[in-house]
Formats: sequence, structure tokens, C-alpha cells
Amino acid sequence: MRDYLLHRTGTGLLVLWAAFTLSFVLLQVLPGDAVLIKFQNPDLGLSPQQIAEMRQSYGADSPLWRQYVHTLGAMLKGDFGYSVQAGVPVSEQLKSNLPGTLLLALFGFVLATALAFTLASLARLPALRPLRSLLQSAPALFISIPTFWLGIALIQIFSFQLRWIPVINPSPWQGMILPVVTVAIPISAPLAQILLRSIDQVVTQPFVVVARAKGASETRVLWRHVLRNAMLPVLTIAGLLLGELIAGALITETVFGLGGLGQLTQQAVNNQDVAVLQAVVMISALGFVLINLLVDLLMPLFDPRLQHVTGGSL
Repeated sequence: MRDYLLHRTGTGLLVLWAAFTLSFVLLQVLPGDAVLIKFQNPDLGLSPQQIAEMRQSYGADSPLWRQYVHTLGAMLKGDFGYSVQAGVPVSEQLKSNLPGTLLLALFGFVLATALAFTLASLARLPALRPLRSLLQSAPALFISIPTFWLGIALIQIFSFQLRWIPVINPSPWQGMILPVVTVAIPISAPLAQILLRSIDQVVTQPFVVVARAKGASETRVLWRHVLRNAMLPVLTIAGLLLGELIAGALITETVFGLGGLGQLTQQAVNNQDVAVLQAVVMISALGFVLINLLVDLLMPLFDPRLQHVTGGSL
């Protein structure tokens, strides 16, 4: 178990380093300069010498290799640097914006999981068997809808036409309903597709035939025997969908005007605030690594045969 955890942790650290390096290189080749964008404004009345001193204070005039080493070392200590545009540490901006994004992502994932299991369960019920093909095609429809378009469509239908959910001065919970649905629908699609295929494979296994022969109802067979064994592929795809979930949350926050990493990222892109963008990338990569490590640790709980891979029971 210890060797397995060390191996998975080492792999995660390698992924984080690769994400940092790739994002650093891509952000450095972007045209423009955040320091010049802010301080070269004629209204500020700064001289070229003062602007050069500003660039020096932010380390913008240092060689790229030195900036890389300095930024990497600072991030290892939990220091994400300073935002050029806001003039405050990036960690303070993350502290105020990250909780809202995490809350939206969490609720979105819960709703997506509920939608996926509902679709898969309905497709297996004998009473709804004629609708099976329609239910199986629903995930493909969900995943083909762009997140920004879905958010705008939900606002148009439920806020402007039906007037069920206000978009102007809503309560905190009312303001979360449509964003959560917007995030959940595209994520529920691949989860439902994988779950449906996995269920179709599991129902042909001998232990399912034995359960039916003992007189168990179709619903009992589905919930007690089929779903637990069909969970492994779903857990795997759930971990891989984290990046899409975070990306969808960022886009959704922009569409609905929510405070969070989405708004922070939009402002950083407009102002080419490299420190903020680098921090957002690393937060996303860290979340991806942690959720996939959690998935790897949960898999033996659903299939004891995998416990020998981790070196024993969890």
C-alpha cells in the first residue's frame, strides 16, 4: 500500500511539474506585457525610467530561465506571486474567489451524477423499455451542447419567459440553480454513457443470472448487484472529467456574472496578468491530480480483486 501511494504521489507531482512548465512557456510567448499595459498609460504620467523600475520590481526584465526557477520555487512554498493589475498577492485573490468556484463545481458534480444514474436506471426499468433507445441517446445530446449556449438558453427560458428564477438580485440559492444545471448537464452525458454500457456488460454475468433465478426483482438486481459492479468505469471517467468540470464552471461563472475563478480568469486574460493565469492553471491541475488519486484509492472498495494492486485492503 505504501509503495502504491508513493508511486501515485510521484506521478501526480510529475503531472503538476509538466502543467507548470507548459503553462509557463505558453504564457511567456503571449504578445504584450502586463506591466506595460498597466503602467504605460499616459494618464499615470510615469517616465520611461519609472516604468523600467516597475518592470524590474516585478522581475519582468529577468531572463526567462531565472523567472522560471523563481516562480517554481515560490509556488513550492505556496507563493503565487503578485497580480500586476490588482497590486495584491495572487493568494488573496484565490482566497476570495476559489470557494465560489469549488461550491459550483461540487454541486454541479453531484447533480451530474444524479442525472447519470437516473438516466441509466430508467433505461433498465421494464416499464420504460420502449423508451430505452431514447434514453440512451439523451447523453449524446447533452454532451453536444456548448456550455455558454446552454447557460444563455436557461436564462432565456426560466428567467425571462417563465420568470421562475430571477437573474437580477437573486438570493444566494436562487443564483446557484441555473449555473449548477448548466455545469451538470454536459458532465452527466459521458457519465451516463459509460454507466449504460457498463450495466449492459454486467447484466450478462453469471451472478446476475443467479440473482434473478433466486426470485429477485429487476429493480433489486439493478441496485444490489449490477450498479456496484458497473461503478469502476464510471469512477475512472469521473476523475478524467474533472478538467472539463472546472472549465465548464469558469465559463458558467462568466455567463452568469458570478464571482469566482471564472471572472478572475477573464480579467487576467484581458490584462495579461500572467501570475494570476499561472495560479489558476496550477489550482486546476492540483484538483485534477487529487481527484484521480482519490479515484484510485476508492476502486478497491468496489472491486476487492484490485486490492492486490494497492498492496492490501484500504
